[in-house]
Amino acid sequence: MPADDSQVRAALRAVEDPELGLSIVDLGEVAGVEQAGDRVVVHLALALPEEGWPSEPLLRRVEAAVGAVPGVTNVEVDRRAMTEAEAVDAARALKGEAAPNPLAVVDASARPAAPAPRRNPFTDASTRILAVASGKGGVGKSSVSTNLAVALAQRGRRVAAVDADVWGFSLPRMFGVDHPPGVIDDVIIPPRAHGVQLVSMGFFARDDQAVIWRGPMLHKALEQFLTDVHWGEPDVLVVDLPPGTGDVALSVAQLLPGAEVIVVTTPQPAAQRVAQRSAAMAERVNLAVIGVVENMSWFLGDDGKRYEIFGAGGGQELADSLRVPLLGQIPLVSALRVGGDVGNPITVSEPDSLAAQAFVALAEQVDTLAPRRIRHPELRIS
Repeated sequence: MPADDSQVRAALRAVEDPELGLSIVDLGEVAGVEQAGDRVVVHLALALPEEGWPSEPLLRRVEAAVGAVPGVTNVEVDRRAMTEAEAVDAARALKGEAAPNPLAVVDASARPAAPAPRRNPFTDASTRILAVASGKGGVGKSSVSTNLAVALAQRGRRVAAVDADVWGFSLPRMFGVDHPPGVIDDVIIPPRAHGVQLVSMGFFARDDQAVIWRGPMLHKALEQFLTDVHWGEPDVLVVDLPPGTGDVALSVAQLLPGAEVIVVTTPQPAAQRVAQRSAAMAERVNLAVIGVVENMSWFLGDDGKRYEIFGAGGGQELADSLRVPLLGQIPLVSALRVGGDVGNPITVSEPDSLAAQAFVALAEQVDTLAPRRIRHPELRIS
């Protein structure tokens, strides 16, 4: 018995693009289907954000899905890159607008003449926002952001990260990403490393280029990081804030009002007092501080003894003053620094090390503190 045409089309609709997270039908990647008895030929028009974008996993998914349809014994898949017009339609699907369906009759006159206004996907989403802050630079805030994000991904969470440190961007190097994001029409497709999607000013400026921007430009850049990027539906968004209490922190409060703040400090009292200002800033803009991370807590010598090079107690003292838990203490190890320099986080390169296990415990603590809330974006209070 020949395969049922409707079953073939239903099988294709169930196939999700593994990189873009949407049905290949909704993306417009199915350019056509030919069927003759038990033989099916699927013509794909692939949305390729950049040269060398992986497509083999998608081809295997299509072959497996169509091959599982009763009556199909021979599946062929051919591929080509999308045309410019097809990429425009795919971008509309990524933005949540009406997408073309080549497997059904579409009334072109019903499509909007102009694209819908961009929206912040995190305003009514279930994504948890973790903003990592510090009172000053040099305390290892970005190392904490990177390894916390990776550790959360290792726990099975879908994780995205925004490097909001516009002046001192470092996350691309720490994650080992040396190429810019891909683009489909006007939608940015963030690169993924160690299970984490990432966007940073470092993708749009040279390492030796000074970013000299005032508040409105910083706000617009952060807004574009949120609205012009196809994030999908991450469970957690980690935002690496610049040190201090400047314009970016204010923008985060406006654009991500549900963000939870984690304050990073070192054990020394001077660093603790400066870090307290970041917590005070969060309180002023109605962001909840959920805990403190103490970095560079001790150095483990070859003799097996712990040496508190930067003093002791600053993290706990800060946590006590803020009435929040001390979420973790990260030891001072050279491998943590090396991993950040070469783009191989210690949670990946040395998962059994003391530092990596400290980040694993930190991620578990952060998960434990996740707010239990049910969001109903369809409900509005007027």
